[in-house]
This record gives sequence, structure tokens and C-alpha cells, in this order.
Amino acid sequence: MATTSPPELVRRREALRDFLRSRRARLSPEDVGLPGGGRRRTPGLRREEVAVLAGVGASWYMWLEQGRDIRVSESVMDAIAVALRMSELERVHFYRLAGMNPPQPVTSDEAEVSAELRRVLDTWLPNPAYVLDRYWNVRAVNDAARVVLGLRDGDTMNCLVAYFTEPAFRNRYRYWADYAPHVVSEFRVDAARYPDDPVFGPLTQQLCEESPEFAELWAKHDVQDHSGGVKAIEHPRAGCLIFEHTTLRLADRADLRLVLQTPQAHTDTMTKLKALLEHEARRVALVEAG
Repeated sequence: MATTSPPELVRRREALRDFLRSRRARLSPEDVGLPGGGRRRTPGLRREEVAVLAGVGASWYMWLEQGRDIRVSESVMDAIAVALRMSELERVHFYRLAGMNPPQPVTSDEAEVSAELRRVLDTWLPNPAYVLDRYWNVRAVNDAARVVLGLRDGDTMNCLVAYFTEPAFRNRYRYWADYAPHVVSEFRVDAARYPDDPVFGPLTQQLCEESPEFAELWAKHDVQDHSGGVKAIEHPRAGCLIFEHTTLRLADRADLRLVLQTPQAHTDTMTKLKALLEHEARRVALVEAG
């Protein structure tokens, strides 16, 4: 007896069909290195051409585009995504429509932070803002993050390593011992997002060897995912500064996250922050003036 597919499954398969058709329609044979072959009744690549580019059977690809119940491997999904010139966000969307877990982002570790994102950091002034990659390396900061938090983006600085091994950085957190368990549990969640990434193992081993506190907390296997909260920063000149922080993951760069900090209301943090940045601006001006 034939069974009827649930409505949500039917809708997802229809969405997959329409998505793949739209990706085909936006490409010409010349775009992907195929001969043009004269005029076409409909724009874009034919199914057979996508199948050739992806290295799969034409019938199999047609079944996929029709939303049939077939088995699909990650390697084949990636081959189709490449053939159709999908962006990273489109590739993730493709996986979800096919009922599969989204893949790890395909990005270069050396990829630059965009000028647009750097402008977001500068627009957030006088409040601190910075960008971290998946390993908690600092990728970009604004002036407030440099002055208030001691972050650096001119060299390779890892927030997690600094938090557990650099006394000057560690001492800026008034309640370091209270924050540390949350930091480690959040890092464990990040590492689990990328189980095949070869960098997390050595990084974790380094931290366990260099920091007994990290090793003890890592052995507990606690997991938490914090997208916000309150932190008290002990600045050597300004004293205690209290910030609410929010972490945003970027849709077009899944390997990066933007951290925004805002002075907590009903405290003197904003007043201290402005005075601190004005002092730093005068110091820089004097240095540049010679």
C-alpha cells in the first residue's frame, strides 16, 4: 500500500527542486567552461550538463532535483554545489533542503576580514568590538577593544590562550575564576561544531599543558553556548568597567563571529570609557607629532 509523504517533507522537496532549478538558470554553459551549443528554449544549464560537471549520472541528478527519496553523500552534494557555483551560504541551504546536516564552512584560514565588517567595528565606537575566528584567534578589533580589553590584531593573538596563560590579559577580568568555566565550556561547543578540523586537537593540548586551570575544566566536559552576558573589566588606568556583551555569528562567514560590548546602564562605565579613549587619542597624537 502506497504511503503519503508528510506535508513538511513535500514542501522541502519542492523547495529543493525550485532551488536547484534557479541555480541552473543563472548559469550559462560558457560560465562553467562548456560549449554554448546555440540557442536554448530556457536559460541556464541543462540537467545533463550539471550531472557531467558534478560527475554523477544524469538520471540520478534528475531524481535529486525532483525530490525523490534517494541516498546522497556529502561528496556528491559538494560536487553539485561546486558545479552550480554555490556560495557558502547557498551550500548550507542546499544541505538543509536535502535533509542533511549543514557542512563545515569551506573558507581559507588566511581569508581577510572584509572592509564592511571593519567599518561595523569602527561604527561601534566608543564601545569595544572585535571579530574572532573559530579557533578564537583575534581577526579584527576597534580602538576601544585595543585600549580597554588589551586585544591585538597586528599579530596572531588567541583570546583563549591569552585568557589562560597571559597574566596581564587575565588580570583584566575581575571575576576570572567565575568566568573561566563558561569560557572552556563554550570552547568545547565550538570544537564540537568542527569534529574533523585538525587545529582544535593541538590547540587544546597546548592549553592543557600550559594551564592547569584549563586542563581541570576541560576534563569536566561541561558544555554551554553563551551568546551574551555581563563582564567586569579591571582596567589599570580607568578601574572597573562593566560591559554587556553580545556575540553574533555571521551568515556569510560561518567561521567568524562578531563580539559587541556595551557599557552597562546605571554605571559610570561610559564616562570612564570616553575619558580613557580621549586620553589614548591625545597620547597617539603626541607620539605622531614627534
